[in-house]
Amino acid sequence: MDQNLAGKRVLVTGGTRGIGRTTVLAFARAGAGVITCHHKESEAAENLTRELKEIGGRHLVVRTDVTDERDVARLADRCREHVGGLDVLVNNVGVDGPVPFEELAADEWRRMFDHNVTATYLVTHAALALLTDGASVVNVGSSVALRGRANGVHYTASKAALIGFTRALCKEVGPRGIRVNTVAPGLTETEPGAGLPAAAVERIVGMTALGRICLPEDVAGAVLFLAGDTSRYISGATLNVDGGV
Repeated sequence: MDQNLAGKRVLVTGGTRGIGRTTVLAFARAGAGVITCHHKESEAAENLTRELKEIGGRHLVVRTDVTDERDVARLADRCREHVGGLDVLVNNVGVDGPVPFEELAADEWRRMFDHNVTATYLVTHAALALLTDGASVVNVGSSVALRGRANGVHYTASKAALIGFTRALCKEVGPRGIRVNTVAPGLTETEPGAGLPAAAVERIVGMTALGRICLPEDVAGAVLFLAGDTSRYISGATLNVDGGV
């Protein structure tokens, strides 16, 4: 069945690297017009802009701090000016930083929640008036929210908060036909050959039913599924993309 993404207007936060970049390019190749944002100027942002231009279509790459309410308001204005409205919102921005709980400082706790939870609130809140009836909101969480992780109490708690955010918001926007779901990847190798240590990859692969580590393409596929027509009666769900850990 066709996901019917051609012509859709999509906003993906944190779209210049890893899962975000792969998701942006997947939407563009499906015929959607994509707006994405990044925090700092970088070669990755420049490369993405060039690649989107080669694919063709109405795309926009802008610099935005999604933890700053005023910056997020400007991002919403750019979306309104560029495409008029949004059919899909993907909240992808997130950070990590393993630290034992006894060493976890309050500033690090706040940093984690600012990026992993508050940013999702700010962007979704600002984009709400732009979302068309029948739109799809997809939050990128983590499967550790359902399992927990040593040296990651702050990260696990922030990703668990996204599940609650999803479950509650879907009930408020459901009357407009807007669906809200979360994709929960396992640990993902976003930089093949230069990311996770070989020993870590081997350990993770040994835990999965499918016998391999998660790739950005695996997550992007789930995001596009939840954004498309084949998931039109799915809302409030958390879709694990962890290979069966």
